[in-house]
Amino acid sequence: MRALFLLGCSAALLSACSDNDDAAEDKLEKAAETSATVAGPVPAALGLSEAQLLDADLVGADGKELGDVAQVVRGADDKVDRLLVEIEDSNPDRYVHVPILGLKTMVKGDDTDLVTTMTKSEIAALPEVKLPAP
Repeated sequence: MRALFLLGCSAALLSACSDNDDAAEDKLEKAAETSATVAGPVPAALGLSEAQLLDADLVGADGKELGDVAQVVRGADDKVDRLLVEIEDSNPDRYVHVPILGLKTMVKGDDTDLVTTMTKSEIAALPEVKLPAP
C-alpha cells in the first residue's frame, strides 16, 4: 500500500513539474514574440530581424538540425550577442546560450537557418540555462 502511495505521489510530482516546465516555456515564447514585435523589421543580427532569428533553426555544418532559437539575447550594449537555443531532441527540454559570433545564415527557399561550426556534442556541453519559474 505504501509503495502504491509513493508511486502516486511521484507521478503527481512529475506531472506538476511538467506543467511548470510548460508554463515557463509558454512565458518564454510570449516574451520572445513580444520583443520581436517591438523590435520590428529592423535587422537585429546577421542581417535578420528578431522575428526572423526566432523562426530560424540552428544547424551544423552538415545541415543537420541542432536546435531551435527560443530567444534573442542582447548584451549590455543592446546588441544581440547570443541566442537561447532549445537543443534538438532533448528530453526534458534543455536550453543553452549560443554565441552569435561565428554563426552564418543559410537560405533554403523561404526558410533561413543559422549555421554553426559547433558539433552536436559541443552544443550539448554548453552550460544549461534554466528557465525562470512562471
